[in-house]
Amino acid sequence: MKFKNPMLVVTDINKSVEFYKKVFGLHVIMDFGANKTLTGGLALQTSETYKEFIGASDISFGGNNFEVYFEEDDFDKFADRLKEYDIEYVHPIIEHSWGQRVVRFYDPDKHIIEVEKT
Repeated sequence: MKFKNPMLVVTDINKSVEFYKKVFGLHVIMDFGANKTLTGGLALQTSETYKEFIGASDISFGGNNFEVYFEEDDFDKFADRLKEYDIEYVHPIIEHSWGQRVVRFYDPDKHIIEVEKT
């Protein structure tokens, strides 16, 4: 068995691709229309097709039990760049007691994104 990649269900795949492109510099490496894989292995799936896959009529967004995690060498530059976008923060930059600096914010579908200083 081999783990491949995480997949986020999204309401507007083009909006999500654009978000991950401009905020993180990711780009599409596989495009199946309703499913797109981005550099780094993040996959996006439209909510309409995912509902069909799992036989459900509703998908809930905005849970706080999962996050997509990134590391950034130039954390301060990244944090400054975030100010250019309409970002909804989970919390501002914090420094944990062990010295790790981190920021958490939402993507367009309220998936939590964590970025920390490497």
